[in-house]
Order: sequence, then C-alpha cells, then structure tokens
Amino acid sequence: MNKKQKNLLFRIITAAICVVLIHLADHFLSMPWYAKLILYMVPYLIVGYDILKKAWHGILNKQVFDESFLMTVATIGAIGVGIYNAFHGGDDDYLEAVAVMLLYQVGELFQSYAVGKSRKNISDLMDIRPDYANIEQDGQLVRVDPDEVEIGSIIVVQPGEKIPLDGVVVEGTSSLNTAALTGESVPRDVSVDHSVLSGCINMTGVLKIRTTTEFDESTASKILDLVENAASRKSKSENFISKFAKYYTPLVCYAALALAIIPPIVLMVMGRPANLAEWIYRACTFLVISCPCAVVISIPLSFFAGLGGASNQGVLVKGSNYLETLSEVKYVVFDKTGTITKGNFEVTAVHHSPIPEEELLYYAAYIEANSSHPISLSLKKAYGKYIDQSKVTDVQEISGHGIVGKVDGREVAAGNTKLMTRLGIPYHDCHHVGTIVHIAIDGQYAGHIVISDELKENSKEAMKQLKAAGVTKTVMLTGDAESVAANVAKEVGVDEYHAGLLPADKVTWVEKLLEEKGEKARLAFVGDGINDAPVLSRADIGIAMGAMGSDAAIEAADVVLMDDDPMKISKAIKISRKCIGIVHQNIVFALGVKLLCLILGALGIANMWVAIISDVGVMIVAVLNAIRALFVKNL
Repeated sequence: MNKKQKNLLFRIITAAICVVLIHLADHFLSMPWYAKLILYMVPYLIVGYDILKKAWHGILNKQVFDESFLMTVATIGAIGVGIYNAFHGGDDDYLEAVAVMLLYQVGELFQSYAVGKSRKNISDLMDIRPDYANIEQDGQLVRVDPDEVEIGSIIVVQPGEKIPLDGVVVEGTSSLNTAALTGESVPRDVSVDHSVLSGCINMTGVLKIRTTTEFDESTASKILDLVENAASRKSKSENFISKFAKYYTPLVCYAALALAIIPPIVLMVMGRPANLAEWIYRACTFLVISCPCAVVISIPLSFFAGLGGASNQGVLVKGSNYLETLSEVKYVVFDKTGTITKGNFEVTAVHHSPIPEEELLYYAAYIEANSSHPISLSLKKAYGKYIDQSKVTDVQEISGHGIVGKVDGREVAAGNTKLMTRLGIPYHDCHHVGTIVHIAIDGQYAGHIVISDELKENSKEAMKQLKAAGVTKTVMLTGDAESVAANVAKEVGVDEYHAGLLPADKVTWVEKLLEEKGEKARLAFVGDGINDAPVLSRADIGIAMGAMGSDAAIEAADVVLMDDDPMKISKAIKISRKCIGIVHQNIVFALGVKLLCLILGALGIANMWVAIISDVGVMIVAVLNAIRALFVKNL
C-alpha cells in the first residue's frame, strides 16, 4: 500500500470513528439540528474534501460531469434535504450523506489497491532494466552506464547480475534465469559462442560477453518500450466505455434534475400534495446509483490485467486492441523455418559425388563464404576449417537459384535444381527429406549435399492446442521445396501447406486466406525472419518469435513470443479470450445492476443506503472479476 492509499485509509477510519461517536451522542443527548449538522460536517470533510476539490476544479475547467461531481451533488443534496426537514418537522438526518461519501471512498481505496496489484506484473517486468555494465580496465572491473557500451565491447557479468546488453559469450559457462523474458522458470545453460539476451539474470559462473547491440536496441529496452506503449493502444471495448461515460454522465445528471423538479410540478398542477424534499432525495439517490465508476474502472483494468498476465508468461501484446483481435483468431498461418522448425540446419548426407566428401564440402563452404543464410552457415559449419576468402572471386548470387563464382580459379556453382537446369548441367535427384544443394565444378556435376532442419519439440502439440483453443484452420507457408514442406506438414499436423514461395507469394496467400475466412474471424501470421515482416503487417494480427526473430519481424508484429515456443500461441489466444470474456461480464453485470437500481431509485423503493451499497458492491465485484485476468498460468 502506497503513501496515498495509507492516507486515504487513515481518513476513512478517522471519519468512521467520528460518525459512530456522533451517532451515539445524538442518540443519548438528542442534539439540535444545527449541532448535528456542524458535527457531521467534520467526518464529511475529512473523508470527502478531495472529492469536493475535484468536483470544483472540474466545474472551473468546464469538465463538469464525472464521478466526483455526481458524489458532490448527491451528498450536498442529501444534506440540504436534512436541513429542509429540520425546518418542516421532518427527519433531520445527515448520516446518509456522510455514509455515502465514506463508502464511496472505501470503493475508491479498494479500486486503487486492485489497480496497484495488477500493475505489479508490469513493474516486475521493469526490473529487467539493467542499472550498469561491467567492463575491464587495467585488470579491474569498472561499472559504466549501459548506454556508454559500444557494439563489440567485452563486458563481464558476475553471478547474480543482470545481463545489460545482448551479445555472444566469449568466455565462461553459466546458467541463466530467463523468467523475466520468457515466463519460464527452468534455467538455460550457456557457454562459449551462445547468444544471450539482456534482462536475463546470470546465476552461477562469470561470463565474458561480446556485445552485439547498443542498449537502445537491446532486447530489454525493446520489451520495456513495448510494455510501456501497450496502454496507449485502446481496444474497441475501451473506446466504447470512454464514449459511453462521455454521454452517460451528463444524461443522468439531467435526468436527476428532471426527477427532482418535474414530478412535484405535475402533482401541484393536478392539485395533489407534492413533497419537494422527497423528490430531491430521490434525485440524489438516483445520482448515487448512476455513478459509472464500476464500468469505467473495471474495463481498462481488465485489459491492463490481461496484458500483465500475458507478459508474465512471456507473451508481449503491444496493446489491448491487439488482445481483442487475438481473441477472434480462427486462422493461424505459419512460416516454417524458425517457427515450426528450429532453424538449425545441419549437413546430414553427401550423395553422388565423384570426389571425396571433404573436398566437396570445401568448394561448397568457400562459394558460400560471404552469405549469412542458414544454409550457407550449415555448409561452413560442416567444413569446420578456416576459410580464406581471398580464394573466392567473381561471386554472383542468382535469386531463387543459388550462387556461382570461382574458388581457386575453378568455376563453382551451388544451388537448387533450377540452377543446374539454367547452367545445362545434368544432375541427380535426391529422395531424402531436406534442402538439397547441388554442386557443379568446372561445368561438371560434383554431387549434392543434404541439409535438414529439426522440428521444435512442441510444434506437433502446438497444433493440437490451437485446435482445442477453437482455431479452425492452420496453414504453413514456406520457401522450401515441396518434399520438405510436405514432410513437415504431415509430421506436425497442419491443415494446409504451400511450398516454394517467395516473400511476395506469402503475402498473396495470406490475402487469399483473409478473403476465405469471413468477416468475423481473424487471421494470425506467425513468423521470425526479416522476410516475414511484410506478411506480419498484412495479417489481422502478426505474431513474431522474439528470442530468435529478426528486429524487422518483431517491429512489424503485434504480439511477440519471448521464448520462441509455438505452444505460447494457443496460450496467447486463451489469455485474450479470458480477458475479453471478463470485459463482457463486467459490462453486462455493472450496467444491468445500474439499470435496475436506477428504476428502483426513481420509484422511491431504493433509498440512499441501498444506492451506495449497491454502487460500491458492484464496483468491488467488477474489480475482483477484472483481476482474474492476471491469473493465466494454467490456461
């Protein structure tokens, strides 16, 4: 509980004690009306001075109609009714007016505390922000601001410290606590050549890390930016509530005024007795009941709790509008590499080579020396030796085909069957599953290399969970060969696949699927590569793999999965649906109870005690229901 909340709690307790003492004194001493009025004003001002102040500032700023104005008018009206009754022999009771303000502040305290609890997940996430980085100077560790560390610098991270910038381990082994990023409590072991992300906590050994990003571009900074900006992207439900409150509050104020004036006038015209104080009292009760705080507070709180609960599970949603869209997803479209598969390509076989396998890998690795494509990296890894790039000349990459050039002065071509056909070189087909790289040397076929990618452990189960979550169709789009795509699609259980696609082809297929799915359903695309950015933007909602995904993909996406686990897609959908369900429950419950009580108040059946208890009760129930959106671990 913060200082402001403690102050409000102290005022509530003080005012409540005063009310009890005054009520007892009046019971035994039968005080005159003016003495009771003066005494009751003490707890009224103690507990409600800030509400009166807000209402006054609202009037001065021409922003009159809000909850503070409603409470001020209602309680002052009730006090006025008490004074009127004192002069006309009625009940000069001021307890109701003080009780209304007191119970309203109890509701405000509860709401403030609940919002604070829901913010805890977000503030915990903010703990990933590193305070410093260690660099070595003259054999000593010196703490510097992470902003001052340049790319390529060597930083030292000791046990218990946060990793301040993304990088690659150059010395040491350790276990990392990645819970703040991924929501998973299982430590991750790292050693030399392993990539590490800022925001993780080093648990055991000392690590030396070569930084690969500046602080502003590090994973921790990007996550914090995403979370901090999420609240600014409002959902349709939140926008509806904002518009609703804008028109609802002045409407009920005018309705209360009409209730206080019109019935007495009508009764007097009809020659019947009209008790003005009674109708003013009904109008004040009407105002108390009409206070929309349960709806206005609980809806944004529900979304805020949903965003916080999702982030705690390693699912970063960039705004409540995306959370709402995610709840309507019926089609999920996947890229293959790095999304369904690990993207860890390895050479698994060499076929039909008239020269030694090591020699074939030598030419393949050298001709691919300047490429950073995963296939090229796997060839260089399989060769496993130092590559002298001065031996490579006249390299030309042919889009969609492969690479040609000279290695040691010999003409070398490496690519797919299209390249061999283009060069007029007869080749051998391969019936193994994987990416096939055909090699030709000096115009003669030299064999082919089979490169395979592993499925992610959870890919198959992820498809089952998506079906269980109500997704009606799963589709895989890939640039890989038909045989590779067919094998992966069959193994993981996607409903449909399309192979041999360029980035533009993926956009075309997503547009076709957008037309097919219907107006009410939504389509999500899941990808990780820079070439996925266009299609991530084109889908109704884009989901990027955050740990291994490219910066462009993460920037274009609406949802980021911090641990690259495809199982988190169904969890994200379930979280969003739980959150939206809670929002709808609160809207129906709060407005339904409000409508019923407004009718009862206008008819004189519900008094001010019933009004304030129902108002505070509805708000407490709605806020407690909203907080349920935080608890998503077991979805």
